[in-house]
Amino acid sequence: MRSLCLLFTILLISSPTLSQSEDGLVKWLSLKQAQELNKTQQKPFLIDIYTDWCGWCKHMMKTTYSNPNIAGYVNQFFYPIKFNAETKDTIEYNGKIYKPTSPQPKTPHELAIKFLGNSLSYPSTIFVSNNFEYNLLSQGFLDEKKIEPLLVYTVENVYKSAPYEDFSNQFNRTFYDTAFSKGSLKTYNIKEVEKLLNKKPRKILVNIFAGFCNSCKVQNATTLKDTAVANYINKHFYLVNFDAESNDTITFKGEKCYKTLLNGYPLHTFALRATNNRLQFPSVAVLDDKQNTLDALTMFLTPQTLLPILKYYAEDKYKTMNWPDYLKAYNDGKK
Repeated sequence: MRSLCLLFTILLISSPTLSQSEDGLVKWLSLKQAQELNKTQQKPFLIDIYTDWCGWCKHMMKTTYSNPNIAGYVNQFFYPIKFNAETKDTIEYNGKIYKPTSPQPKTPHELAIKFLGNSLSYPSTIFVSNNFEYNLLSQGFLDEKKIEPLLVYTVENVYKSAPYEDFSNQFNRTFYDTAFSKGSLKTYNIKEVEKLLNKKPRKILVNIFAGFCNSCKVQNATTLKDTAVANYINKHFYLVNFDAESNDTITFKGEKCYKTLLNGYPLHTFALRATNNRLQFPSVAVLDDKQNTLDALTMFLTPQTLLPILKYYAEDKYKTMNWPDYLKAYNDGKK
């Protein structure tokens, strides 16, 4: 099952035809070009660190970067950069000057040493996000399956809330290893929840996702269906799964919500209402039994991150403890 194929295919339909070269289908930039473009429109950098003699570097160009789906995604969401680790050029990067260490061939550039430290192996790929503040290094050949979670992790800002290894494991479970054990979740729509609240008041979770969000797919397939998380949600919450691209008109607390243009993209206003105008993807809104928003969890969540948050609200600890104190007590109690 190809995880990003549908999204990549959509991008390619609306993009110019990609023509293959020895550098694959990616539209590579120099470090100077990428930094100039980033001043006008910020995007993450994908830096391919190679040498002229590296066979695996060339193979990655012929395979991974020649895959039109991968190349289309990289071209759309990154400034892709090819950097020769043994160049003799003087380079400015993020306000600092880096020079060759020697005029001799096959000697590393100062910038290669900055990127790779003592582990000068090729190919190496660095994902740089948040305007140079976050760097993720992956060393060795990356095939399509290995590079996909790295791309999503960077583009969808998953690095802000989850370690890469955790996300990568959940990504592979979602799209490749589908045999892992899953919990069963009870879900409701808003009308059903409103009726249930009259009989048995409970807090509400609104899980908000969109078709273009790959980390949403991962969270829906793994975090929310983790056995412990699913069992706790079923017992203490009414869960509403909501597609932010829905065309349905919904009445929420007496107000009609519908699909409209939000920042130039068609999204549903209910997603904004539920998150108190803090919508990002993925989002989980926590509502009390009066449908008032208590919190909007606007980040990718692992099961280990989500479960204590659920308990914090379900058990009303938020009324008497601040979150850092509760989390410390929760973690201490687990030891």
